[in-house]
Amino acid sequence: MKKLFIICIFIVLIIASGLVYFNIQTGPYDSSSNKQVLVDIKKGSSLDSLSQTLFEKELIKNKLFFKITAKVNNMDTGIKAGLYNINQSRSNKEILDILNSGRVYKDLVKITIPEGFEAHQIADRISQLGLGNKDKFMDLVNNPVNFSDDYKFLNEGDILSLEGYLFPDTYFFDKKYSEKDIINVMLKRFDEIYTDEYKKVQDEKNLTLNQVISLASIIEREARLDKERSVIAGVFYNRMNINMPLQSCATVQYILGHRKSNLSFDDIRIDSPYNTYKNSGLPPGPIASPGKKSIEAALYPQNVDYLYFVAKKDGSHSFSKTYNDHLKRKVENESE
Repeated sequence: MKKLFIICIFIVLIIASGLVYFNIQTGPYDSSSNKQVLVDIKKGSSLDSLSQTLFEKELIKNKLFFKITAKVNNMDTGIKAGLYNINQSRSNKEILDILNSGRVYKDLVKITIPEGFEAHQIADRISQLGLGNKDKFMDLVNNPVNFSDDYKFLNEGDILSLEGYLFPDTYFFDKKYSEKDIINVMLKRFDEIYTDEYKKVQDEKNLTLNQVISLASIIEREARLDKERSVIAGVFYNRMNINMPLQSCATVQYILGHRKSNLSFDDIRIDSPYNTYKNSGLPPGPIASPGKKSIEAALYPQNVDYLYFVAKKDGSHSFSKTYNDHLKRKVENESE
């Protein structure tokens, strides 16, 4: 009888410990925190993806226990899409209450800046959403000294504009933000993305940050397929190594101010330091905002022996070692 009593006590202790552990794991991520975390819940998101998002945002401690809490309380099917501002001191049940109530955060505006956008296009989008004045935005873009105290990388002598450093991403901006506030957020994101490892490789290649981002911006505008980014980078490095002009149409389009599918002879003869048909080497600055993959391509080019590439109708490219082969590829692509 005594043995049975001990076993019962042991079982009770195990159950009690399990409940305590469950309560801790489904309680606040940090009960003393005042940190508010933005969570964007997509329409049709599954409970699995939601729990993963909340876990990555450091709002819940345990994904499985969060899902159990949602199921047990019948709160797994009433979650509403939208942008939420949730404190880390909320328990799993409180978070689910918020997500089921649909109490979305309305004071922020969601904006997505695609890879390859130029600064004036970013300014246009911000202006269209009522977040700022285009002219004020561009005036700040053209005067990086306004931000150089907060971002050391802007103190490099060859960075004359913020073109290329407004990192393309999805942002949530407060309606009260000024143009300078918005640019600060984007520069901070760039600073987060451009890691110490990147800086180490940059130094090993004896390049400035401006040269890396300039090359990355050209790659961003030339490449359609991720798998070709490092190959195109390799072609450009090969050209620079023999002092051959990069001959990138994207740089001429940047001069023209619009994306022209077919450049004329007059276009490629434009007198500008950004014209990589007339000038060898890289242009004086980036021509657009490159994404992470293009930055990595610029830092880690593929070792190829190509000197030429031509765009195909499906968005991919044909690569060639010699000019004669390049001309053949152009004829083949035009006849497809």
